[in-house]
Amino acid sequence: MCKKLSENYEKALEKWEKMTITSDPMFGMVMQNKEICLELINRALPHLKATQIVQLTTQKDINVVAGRRVRYDVYVQDEDGNIIVIEMQVADRQNLPYRLRYYQEQIDHGLLLPGKDYRDLSLHPTYVIMFCDFDYFGYGWARYVFEMACTRNHQLKLGDQRTVVIFNALAKEFTKDEQPIKNFLALRQNQVDNKSKFITKIQDEIVKIKQEPERRRGFMKFELDLMDARREGREESKQKLVKFLRDQKTAPSEIVAALVNVYQMTEKAAQEYVAEHVKTPGGHE
Repeated sequence: MCKKLSENYEKALEKWEKMTITSDPMFGMVMQNKEICLELINRALPHLKATQIVQLTTQKDINVVAGRRVRYDVYVQDEDGNIIVIEMQVADRQNLPYRLRYYQEQIDHGLLLPGKDYRDLSLHPTYVIMFCDFDYFGYGWARYVFEMACTRNHQLKLGDQRTVVIFNALAKEFTKDEQPIKNFLALRQNQVDNKSKFITKIQDEIVKIKQEPERRRGFMKFELDLMDARREGREESKQKLVKFLRDQKTAPSEIVAALVNVYQMTEKAAQEYVAEHVKTPGGHE
């Protein structure tokens, strides 16, 4: 047990030391620096020209609807009442439009208090910024901007003041308006522009964060608790699989093979597990 705890601690520590801006925890901690967060917003939304952040929350829980929790990487309100949500998406799970639809709904749900008029939403234009490490739409563009428009006349806007901006970190070409965000997208691909003051500021903040004992302890506790939860869930899953195969009168050797295949266990570990959990003819469980 002590050996396992030590191994888990070393894994968590290694993860902490190797973390970059591409990991959710580090991105959130860096964005807690209002100066950096404000500059990123203005680079992503240059027309906004925000000058002050009046509310900044990272890893913000919004609402629970039908048991589903919504957690935003970064939630910001600027001096003009604009709501800006910043999210990172590393893997393409083929659900980006629906995720964004759900995010938008929950933002409005959190803004419109019971008894308030729908027009109160006009006080809070919303912007969801999604930094993706993939090109979801496949056009090669660095930035995709979406607003509700009439299909008959695309110049006719619904005017609901909702905007979605999706950035593609794989982009190779950038328009003039996209130049300010270029080096940040490159950073997401671990390409560091040391000539950029903004990127240097982010990298320095990461170094500073990693030197703070309190933040390291918080991350280590979170990771170790997560490992425990995964281990408990994994053990329960293994037991269910073994019980199912045993009830199907599956041969022990085939159960061993299933454990090796599904859980990447060594054959010896799987054999020991089966010996402990599977009743053999004339034997005991």
